[in-house]
Amino acid sequence: MSASRVAARAGAATVLAGASVALFAPAAPAAARDDRVAFTISDPRITESSGLAASARHPGVVYTHNDSGGVPQIFALGPDGRVRAVLTVGGASARDWEGIALGRDGGGRPAIFVADIGDNLGGAWPYVTVYRIPEPARLRSQTLHATAFKIKYADGPRNAETLMINPRTNRLYIASKLFGGKIYEAPARLRTSGFNVMHKVGDAPAIATDGAFSPDGRTCVIRTYFGARLYSVGPDGRPGKTLKSIDMPMQAQGESVTYTADGRSLLVGSEGKSQPVHQLPLPQEALPAASPSASPENAGAAGETENGRRDATGTRAGLFLALAIAGAVGYGLVRGRR
Repeated sequence: MSASRVAARAGAATVLAGASVALFAPAAPAAARDDRVAFTISDPRITESSGLAASARHPGVVYTHNDSGGVPQIFALGPDGRVRAVLTVGGASARDWEGIALGRDGGGRPAIFVADIGDNLGGAWPYVTVYRIPEPARLRSQTLHATAFKIKYADGPRNAETLMINPRTNRLYIASKLFGGKIYEAPARLRTSGFNVMHKVGDAPAIATDGAFSPDGRTCVIRTYFGARLYSVGPDGRPGKTLKSIDMPMQAQGESVTYTADGRSLLVGSEGKSQPVHQLPLPQEALPAASPSASPENAGAAGETENGRRDATGTRAGLFLALAIAGAVGYGLVRGRR
């Protein structure tokens, strides 16, 4: 990230923060914070952490990656935030990586999916790409060959930063960014030849920057710069009705979210150097059932073919919308200069 981009985004954040104080000062004070800093990403190689995914295979490990313009690498972070391994994604490019999620390969083995789905010009790229690598049984720095899946949207190109995989079905979902956000569903089986066309199946919050399914597949979450929306998941495996809105901690540029491996909390992070990752407890209705109900036997369904916090009040929801509008304008100007 260039110094000018950092300065511009910091200035925009200051303006927005000042606007919120001016516009909403009469409102009742916010409830006491109930999140904590889980760890800080201080490795100098990670300056634009744009996605998080908690590993079930390696307890305490969280995967992240930089946004764009560098080596295609995934960093495995330990509970203290230090890098335990660097996974280089062989055969991939890092044009605009925006999200990461865990799923299964065609044989049902653990896999890591990373999404090169950013499109700041809203249609400059004829297609985007999701890469898949095996999640190694032993964490060590290595190069892993990627399987590439070319993605198109049925209603035309769009910018997106949110990648989610339902652990019950292994089906891939992407949420578009900016206004009129939508949730798109990939085919049940991804193909390595041709294109995988995604279709709209629901609405997403404006300015969606990341999302994730819970480990048991009962809920999912989509975050923005200013808050998050928690959804139930329907019998069809798709995000369903909104359960609750969740406040986010103040962050430099909040672009990542994942569930903890036990499904009881969210981890939320930000781009920028030496950024903390916060842990937020989930509300009671989103906590995992006593007996996990995921279906491992369906986990390999997407193999390729040969060819909390407290519920936001109405005032907080209004604040999110107002800030989203201002943020979209400022963010678009900054990113447009890249």
